[in-house]
Amino acid sequence: MHVLALSIELHMAECRSLKAKRSELRPLLEGLRRRYSVAVAEVSDQDTWQRAGIGVVAVAGSAAHVTDVIDEAERFIWSFPGLQVLESSRHWLELDQ
Repeated sequence: MHVLALSIELHMAECRSLKAKRSELRPLLEGLRRRYSVAVAEVSDQDTWQRAGIGVVAVAGSAAHVTDVIDEAERFIWSFPGLQVLESSRHWLELDQ
């Protein structure tokens, strides 16, 4: 089993309230779930208007497949209008067998 987590810090300059932030994030999060079958959530900066920390996790039987899924999900995030990616990092889950 191979597990890869993607952590993304976003800036949304046009958001002037938490409600506006949520309405901008909702299509991104739902699109990631639908298109790539990944687990995704807002994991930090929930009470900040123009910032969001997003976590995306993929699980697959091969390292190559999980890497491809996360690559595509990251490209989707970068292409999303109105969002600026500030930071991106990847983390592999190590399993003792």
